[in-house]
Amino acid sequence: MATRGSRSEKVKRIFQQFDTNRDGGLNREEMAALVVAVNPRVKFSDEQINAILDEVFRTYGEFIDGEKGLTYDGLLRTYDDGAGDVDRDFDALGLELNLDENKGLSMVSEASSSSIVDERAIESQKKQRTAAWAVSPNHGIVFDDTWKIVDDLEILVKRLKAKQAKDGKLKGDNSDAFSDAGWSRELGTSAEISEKRVFWEESTHDYAVFVKELGVLRNRADGARSREEAFDGHMAIGRVLYEHQLFKEALVSFKRACELQPTDVRPHFRAGNCLYVLGRYREAKEEYLLALEAAETGGNQWAYLLPQIYVNLGIALEGEGMVLSACEYYRESAILCPTHFRALKLLGSALFGVGEYRAAVKALEEAIFIKPDYADAHCDLASALHAMGEDERAIEVFQKAIDLKPGHVDALYNLGGLYMDLGRFQRASEMYARVLAVWPNHWRAQLNKAVSLLGAGETEEAKKALKEALKMTNRVELHDAVSHLKQLQKKKSKGNRGTNGEGGFDIVEPSKFKTVGERTTVRQDLANALEIRAFQKITRLSRCDAELLKKEMSETDVPVSYSGGGGPQKSIRKPNLEEILRKFLHFLKPETFQGAVKAINERILSVLDETGSARVDLGMFYAILAPICSGSPEKRKRVAFDALLWRPVNEGSTQVRKVDAVRYIKLLRAVYIPSHGVSEMMEVHGEADSSMVSLSEFLVMFDDPDWGFGIMSTLMKLEGGDRNRHGRHVCSVCRYPIIGSRFKEMKSHFSLCSQCYSEGKVPPTFKQDEYKFKEYGSESEAMKDKCICFTSQSHNAS
Repeated sequence: MATRGSRSEKVKRIFQQFDTNRDGGLNREEMAALVVAVNPRVKFSDEQINAILDEVFRTYGEFIDGEKGLTYDGLLRTYDDGAGDVDRDFDALGLELNLDENKGLSMVSEASSSSIVDERAIESQKKQRTAAWAVSPNHGIVFDDTWKIVDDLEILVKRLKAKQAKDGKLKGDNSDAFSDAGWSRELGTSAEISEKRVFWEESTHDYAVFVKELGVLRNRADGARSREEAFDGHMAIGRVLYEHQLFKEALVSFKRACELQPTDVRPHFRAGNCLYVLGRYREAKEEYLLALEAAETGGNQWAYLLPQIYVNLGIALEGEGMVLSACEYYRESAILCPTHFRALKLLGSALFGVGEYRAAVKALEEAIFIKPDYADAHCDLASALHAMGEDERAIEVFQKAIDLKPGHVDALYNLGGLYMDLGRFQRASEMYARVLAVWPNHWRAQLNKAVSLLGAGETEEAKKALKEALKMTNRVELHDAVSHLKQLQKKKSKGNRGTNGEGGFDIVEPSKFKTVGERTTVRQDLANALEIRAFQKITRLSRCDAELLKKEMSETDVPVSYSGGGGPQKSIRKPNLEEILRKFLHFLKPETFQGAVKAINERILSVLDETGSARVDLGMFYAILAPICSGSPEKRKRVAFDALLWRPVNEGSTQVRKVDAVRYIKLLRAVYIPSHGVSEMMEVHGEADSSMVSLSEFLVMFDDPDWGFGIMSTLMKLEGGDRNRHGRHVCSVCRYPIIGSRFKEMKSHFSLCSQCYSEGKVPPTFKQDEYKFKEYGSESEAMKDKCICFTSQSHNAS
């Protein structure tokens, strides 16, 4: 942890270095020299330099001393606000501190039993050891008696640390290997807390004694001569505890400070930080909102803190899985402070998380422009580039992230995935091996290493990697992978001509695929239904009852607006829509909900928000969700119809306008069956029709196999049976165990899984003019069919 004076001393040395005329201020010329010097790898244009200086001199106008320019306090404030990294700039300039920071400090003896009063004299030494926040003019200690409380608290913490370290109960982790969340931990600097997380053992007798003695200090703070001094004491106690990562105890102090001064920004903000670290994201969000309210009503006094509050509020929302909402606050932070590279990085990462890749790339490139050595921003930029198909550039940017931070797990893992996508399996396995060197129990990296080794033809090594993955987790996909590997080895031993043990395949045109029996699904219908089913699984909407949509419509009052296509709409902004989705999918973990929102944004909202206004017709949205929610087909269709009735143009009627019904079917197909053209439907039915459509007529339109959503019957079949297994039957093409329907070719008797059947793949050893398939939903159906076959044969024989 930085000592109290070291950070401000570094800023002072930087200030003195560039105050060439020694007038106590940095004018525009001197500030320009500083900006260029601390960013040696960036080639600034004159326009960029002027834009940066304009922003600094405007934002920190209160620290501008006439012609002299920005004062030392102003430069310190810019670093406090996250506009730069003090340590990075100090190192870039090659400066050194001439401080004997350890002067007067002594280690606490493990066997120490001295009283706090006796130790205080040794520990204080002009208050050198306390963090930089304590002497900050805005966030530091105000009253002398508070210093005595802080000194006593530091001694208590050192005692506890010494005892727990002696017993081996003080633990850390390797969190520095992962992407930094980039959140503003303090109102001063966001770099004061070490990335190394410390875990205190709270069940010990030593910890109980510490808490008891801490209570005495809190009582001393409460007994202060004034409310302001009591507030100062509790804030200082909280800050010291927070610095030592005693977050639960720090939270108690900050909460007490909130009670003493409810309209002060600082205790709410720091209580929010504690709650976030403790994983209590909803409560953290509430504290940040209180801090935001206090900052906005406090006038200019707290205006400079708004960017940091917005950033942390966004991160708390991400902790709840609310990424679209988080984007709004990151944008606000970046608007208020354009040099806030963390806000830009977080905005880019969040946009990437909801599938808005171009916007993500722009934000991340801006963050890197401001901070070229930002490894996490490079990592996320590379991921966004890969999502856009710019793979070679993505590899370069991933490599840059790894050069900046060699043990960066996210960059290594994602680069491995990119190499896998490109078929460069050997390089992929190397990346996953590096992930495992940093994080040995990363089962996904172990599984992917096995898959990449298999792709590289190293079957034995792949087998070993799979066994290691099985030791880490017992997930069913690992057992399927092992079974798959065994099947490939059997095929290889029989001399099959496939690559790396895999059987080859031929792709047959759809006209050669014939179906046997009415229940056998047509190949193209199955392909479309499988894609919709995959979307259902990602979003978990198949676990959301369609009745919930109807309930939300009846209970929610949405104002009518005319901001969409001209007609009245119950439109809603995307972040507000995300809140409604959270109600529907309340059972999902935050990270799973994020994935659901991304899929919905990419597939549904991108179609509904044609103009890019970030607003969505809520009634149409509900109508499009209804067919893939849970419930009977009749219920889903009825809710879709009711959602169209709920729209302002149809509200109060029992019928919907035909033009709205037609538009709905068009959008439904555009969302779920984009491979089928929909423009013809509009030409055939026309949009000028002013007639109305009843429920029964709507159902006819909906069920039309050519122009409607007749594929729902196939989707229902998948929902009911896509977990069924078929004993030892494996697909003759992909060699994976068959799950869901089994498609048996009636002449050659080979079997295909749903995926291979939908893609028209057949084994190359069975060349036929046409293929006749029969679908079996379960092995019981197959056995029943076999028995009927035997019975008919025996009758014929007799």
